[in-house]
Amino acid sequence: MVVTRSNHNVHTAHYHLVFPVKYRKALLSDHIAKAILEIAKEIEERYEIEFEKIGTDGDHIHILCSFHPKYSGSTVVGRFKSITARELFRRFPELRKDLWKGEFWSDGFYLATVSERGNWETVERYVAQQGKTRSTTTQLRLWS
Repeated sequence: MVVTRSNHNVHTAHYHLVFPVKYRKALLSDHIAKAILEIAKEIEERYEIEFEKIGTDGDHIHILCSFHPKYSGSTVVGRFKSITARELFRRFPELRKDLWKGEFWSDGFYLATVSERGNWETVERYVAQQGKTRSTTTQLRLWS
């Protein structure tokens, strides 16, 4: 983990964000997820937000990120949701049909801080594995 330095502070804070697509519609296909990653890079360049991992699982998205302490979690979520929704509707106008010409993201979200000493690797692996099928060999079995 890197300690980030700015003019008047030094910080290291990491967050796990989760929010669903409106109506829990499974619209986060591979090409939509790729577009979200491209949009996230643009958001990183404009704001002081670092998206460390982004994983999608059909109807919701997981983000592992860090950002300057001048932003609140809800500010970062709001910016991410509004910018990605606007860009996705611009790039893929057919999405409006699936969402009845409304919003792309649902109103709510989940936010948790992630410790670098405790569960960082677990959360990072979990976010990276979103949308990937699990092998049956790694799944726990109830009966032998």
